[in-house]
Amino acid sequence: MSATKRRPALVLVDLPGDDVILCQITSQNVKDNMSINIDTTDVINGALSNPSNVRPNRLFTADENIILYSLGQLKNDKLNVVVSCIVNMVTT
Repeated sequence: MSATKRRPALVLVDLPGDDVILCQITSQNVKDNMSINIDTTDVINGALSNPSNVRPNRLFTADENIILYSLGQLKNDKLNVVVSCIVNMVTT
């Protein structure tokens, strides 16, 4: 039996039923042009422990029951940057 590492993610869409669409968040430096830097100033109702990168090119679905807790909510201006990046990615 292998242990599962807990990883942060941005909830983009709460789908009908128990599924959500998520976007990967990492505190690691990434070398792609789609990563969006975030830090604690970009979060309301919470805080990040480290500056991080949202990775709009790393989308996935998951059962909402695996979400353990919320670190906060992205401010609208930063969320709009993430959403615009995703829209641009799927329309070009």
